[in-house]
Amino acid sequence: MESKNVTYHPESLEQKLERYRPDPAIRVVMLPKDTNALGSIFGGVILSQLDLAASEEARIAAGRNVVTKVINEVDFVAPVEVGDWVSFYTRTERVGRTSVTVHVLVVAHRGHRRDELFQVTDAEVVFVAVDEEGKPAEVLREE
Repeated sequence: MESKNVTYHPESLEQKLERYRPDPAIRVVMLPKDTNALGSIFGGVILSQLDLAASEEARIAAGRNVVTKVINEVDFVAPVEVGDWVSFYTRTERVGRTSVTVHVLVVAHRGHRRDELFQVTDAEVVFVAVDEEGKPAEVLREE
């Protein structure tokens, strides 16, 4: 059996961004209060903003309030530093009967060097639509 050589061409960050809304759901500058013991930005700060960005995308897709069910694998691929501008880009992946799945791409500009754009992480977040009493409810789709 003959093996074929396959060349892998990783997708550029610019190519990835084309699959998301053109404007970030959230853009924040990282402050000294957001650091961990090593001086980089605490991962929990990024996760909190990621959840917030995704929840707004899911709320719009569901047509009602949503709550976070699960944040799937989050792999931090680059550290964030004080002064970095971090942007959270979202896209709706799936809308189910009572759930909405959102993908978030987190990118950053290194401080004042606006031309240095890099990926921080990405994640898939699943939300459940809820009614006024906080109980699971069907999404309100426009027909």
